[in-house]
Amino acid sequence: MLKIIFLILMSGGVPVAIAMAGASLIYLLLEPSSPPFVVIHRMVSGIDSFPLLAVPFFILAGNLMNNAGITNRIYNYALALVGWLKGGLGHVNVVGSVVFAGMSGTAIADAAGLGTIEIKAMKDHGYDTEFAVGVTAASATLGPIIPPSLPFVIYGMMANVSVGALFLAGILPGILMAVLMMLTVAYFAHKNGWGGDIRFNGPRLIKSLIETAMVIAWPLGVWWLVKDMGFHPQWTVLGALIALFVADKVFAFQAVLPIMTPVLLIGGMTTGVFTPTEGAIAACVWALILGFFWYRTLHFKMFVKVCLETVETTATVLFIVAAASIFGWMLTATGVTAAIGQWVLGVTDVPWKFLLLANLLMLFVGCFLEPTAAITILVPILVPICQQLGIDLVHFGLVMVLNLMIGLLHPPMGMVLFVLARVANLSVERTTMAILPWLFPLLGSLVIITYVPSLVLWLPKMFY
Repeated sequence: MLKIIFLILMSGGVPVAIAMAGASLIYLLLEPSSPPFVVIHRMVSGIDSFPLLAVPFFILAGNLMNNAGITNRIYNYALALVGWLKGGLGHVNVVGSVVFAGMSGTAIADAAGLGTIEIKAMKDHGYDTEFAVGVTAASATLGPIIPPSLPFVIYGMMANVSVGALFLAGILPGILMAVLMMLTVAYFAHKNGWGGDIRFNGPRLIKSLIETAMVIAWPLGVWWLVKDMGFHPQWTVLGALIALFVADKVFAFQAVLPIMTPVLLIGGMTTGVFTPTEGAIAACVWALILGFFWYRTLHFKMFVKVCLETVETTATVLFIVAAASIFGWMLTATGVTAAIGQWVLGVTDVPWKFLLLANLLMLFVGCFLEPTAAITILVPILVPICQQLGIDLVHFGLVMVLNLMIGLLHPPMGMVLFVLARVANLSVERTTMAILPWLFPLLGSLVIITYVPSLVLWLPKMFY
């Protein structure tokens, strides 16, 4: 009955969070096995979690970066790096999303922030609007895969899995997805005879390569000084940061300091300097330093506006988590999750077959539910089955999040779809058709990530 009430409310156009909480309350009123106030109790306890403190701070960090002109710097960096290739701005779109993913943590922020700049630039350079929308939508899915990631925080809290391990697990799959997307851009460029969008400029390319090399070499150098040379960790990091700021000032780099956000975040968590929650605060401090004091693109009035936007977004996310908590608890209390588990294990107890069925289920659910709600509903159902079949929960978390990100690209509930339709001034139908060719690299990535778990688990096993 609980599921029937939920589906009736959803089909009536009720928002998903209200539908979940309302279905639970109506069920308790019709079947008074528990007092109705348990709905409020479970909703409050669902968000009374220390890891969830990271949510507002990651949202704030992404909003600060987005409003401080960082997106333009990322775009210019990516343009200098790959804009001269055939289909240049398509490659710029993907590379820019890889960098921005290390700051925003959400697909919608990527699509609305960097996507606005990229789609306009591609249209101005003569690209079809549909192609621009398609590559922007596909690359936006990188936001929650490459750390930091809000869905990973929610999944880690629900499944009792290390958020730091999940962050590390997303790095190599994110790179794989970016490579497959760039190969798809190259295919369209070859098919349509597109050239580069800027002239090849050796000094500018070398400068961008130096920026990339610095981001890679900086953490390796700090690690070598601390672990092998025995330098004091805190003083070494401080000195390396000062050297980084000096180099940025002398050479006028475009995006070294913004790109360092995920490096500092992951480095701090893997070395034990701070927890993922504290890392979210560190990301905010880093964004404030860049916006207020280094680039001086933030001012107090803008900061107040960003804070208000963060409060609004956080309230929405946590309300969905609270509503999904009571709904998930009701599914467990009424025996639905156990029945589904028994049914699935009755169909197959082979891990690869279960992963296939789970992928199909999550792709379907992702088309109808917002990722946060889907995670909080699906985790109590699918995680116990993964534990019985010996499937690593870090690996499964990445599979779940990627499935739900692909769901964001499709009607009826695909938020990235609607955002890009508004940004590009296209109908939802034309936007949907524009995204369809980009399902091939996304689904190809999903297959590889699902059935090659070593790709996902190599970095987490190295540090955890």
